[in-house]
Amino acid sequence: MRSILRRGLEEEGYEVDEAADGATALALTLKGGVDLLLLDWMLPGASGLEVLRALRRLQNVTPVVMLTARDEVRDRSLALNEGADDYVLKPFAFEELLARIKAVLRRSGSRPSPLLSCADLLVDPIAHQVSRAGRDVRLTAREFALLSFLLENKGRAVTRDQIVNAVWEHDPEAFSNVVDVYVRYLRNKIDEPFARKLIHTVRGVGYMLGEEQP
Repeated sequence: MRSILRRGLEEEGYEVDEAADGATALALTLKGGVDLLLLDWMLPGASGLEVLRALRRLQNVTPVVMLTARDEVRDRSLALNEGADDYVLKPFAFEELLARIKAVLRRSGSRPSPLLSCADLLVDPIAHQVSRAGRDVRLTAREFALLSFLLENKGRAVTRDQIVNAVWEHDPEAFSNVVDVYVRYLRNKIDEPFARKLIHTVRGVGYMLGEEQP
């Protein structure tokens, strides 16, 4: 299940760290940089509930979504009372789990979401949600990373090499032409359905995202 969830979440654009037991999960979370902990109740060693208790005892407020087959009301109440932010019963649909994760990240007061925007385009880099004129836009992980980079440099032209270095992170299999391919994918989803275009080609340089054409 861990490998399936990891693959599914990475396809949605999330960076995933994996722990096979409670002690490792606790250590990884306490090290910091974790936006959300997806925590199975029945872990070897320290159980998920014991990990949750330890985190909250140490004043760690990392959002926690519990996964478990324990469907008794008292079990759900126990987990929530110990500080879990949500509780998902097995078996579950991945789409439901993804929606629960996004909801917990949205309402987490410990990490306010720094929304990126341009005109009617909105991007939530933590919840990995994109909308244009109020309509949800589904992107692959690479498309999301490309759009986020363009938005972070809104109004500035960026070269293909800059994009490759930021989005493909020096992947030896990446080449500058791949940028043109993915910009085309993005335009099909972000610009084509709308009269106002936001992604512009800057001749001799690369690309720019902005309300005004350069």
